[in-house]
Amino acid sequence: MNLTTFSVDDFISSAVTGRRSSLFGDDLAVHESQLRAGIEGKSVLVIGGAGTIGSSFIRALLPFHPARLVVVDISENGLTELTRDLRSTAGQYVPAAFLTYPISFGDAVFERMLRAEGPFDIVAHFAAHKHVRSEKDRYSIEAMLENNVLSTARLLDLLLESPPEHFFCVSTDKAANPANVMGASKKLMEEAVLAYAAELPATTARFANVAFSNGSLPAGFLERLAKHQPLSAPSDVLRYFVSPEESGQLCLLACITGEPGDIFFPRLEQPQMLTFSSIADALLERLGYEAVQCTSEDEARALAASLGPEDTRWPVYYFTSDTSGEKGFEEFYTNTETVDWERFTALGVVKGRTSQNVAGIRQLGSDLRGLFAQPELSKEEIVAVLTRLVPTFHHVETGRSLDQKM
Repeated sequence: MNLTTFSVDDFISSAVTGRRSSLFGDDLAVHESQLRAGIEGKSVLVIGGAGTIGSSFIRALLPFHPARLVVVDISENGLTELTRDLRSTAGQYVPAAFLTYPISFGDAVFERMLRAEGPFDIVAHFAAHKHVRSEKDRYSIEAMLENNVLSTARLLDLLLESPPEHFFCVSTDKAANPANVMGASKKLMEEAVLAYAAELPATTARFANVAFSNGSLPAGFLERLAKHQPLSAPSDVLRYFVSPEESGQLCLLACITGEPGDIFFPRLEQPQMLTFSSIADALLERLGYEAVQCTSEDEARALAASLGPEDTRWPVYYFTSDTSGEKGFEEFYTNTETVDWERFTALGVVKGRTSQNVAGIRQLGSDLRGLFAQPELSKEEIVAVLTRLVPTFHHVETGRSLDQKM
């Protein structure tokens, strides 16, 4: 195995998405002039821009020559690598006015920066808790709701002072009929976007899994291989996938061409869904290994430890999912939502009903802060409150989290 010569992008296109060209190529071509008019010469703020989707958005944005780009992310290392990557890529346009700030968008220092460096013509917001594994208890759930809901609503309030021409905030497929707190938090975030969309040109997008994104299970496969550790994955969870490049393009189209309140999603069909175990099998085969299925984590760890450097076997442990909040399938819209199928070739658009209920969102924030101020608070009590706030939320609780698995 030689991971240094392995092309993740080539593997994604051939074995995960099955697409050699972007799903959104036609839509980008049709809307090229609108994208250029909306971006060229403009000032852009990207929040959470060091992550996979945020950085992919930046790479999709830069060919349209914005005049100014400010990137905010709590990951100082991520911002450093983003800068090095952009500066090291042949032919890559980077505006002369390019700044990165390793700060949290929920902090007072961000507010001071926004007022001093703004206003911005385009604001794209990607800073979010995105993993179901992050909802273990009251503390992790409070942090998730603070980030995904409360800080986002606070950002929207700040932007009302000098509204941008375009505001985009990323959502998740798990916001449609959510089965976990993360999905419910994103549904509440969508409600905030719809409330403010009457005063801000705000759009969002629900996502398929971004193949090999930071922190994802497929990205973890590469880490396990590099450390000579077994691969572990659910065998029954089906997911849609887009490439990192496609993720940035989807967000760019939603941000610039969307109408206030629009919720974009990729048009993918059920046969395109894959299990994580099938991706692991394909990855091992591509690297010249034979997957050896083990019956337990202990057996998989022991086999990995016993194999020599020339062995072509690799231990895997596949299991039926039994963790809280896990949804066995993905859906991008519900049967109560109106979908526009005509505007784009590879995108559907949920026509969000702008509520103009900004006061209601502010009251929601106050209520959530009051909830978390309680000294004694269980996960079950939080779930009960969220169920009242999000009627389509049906939490799947099994008592087990992903932190209990390899």
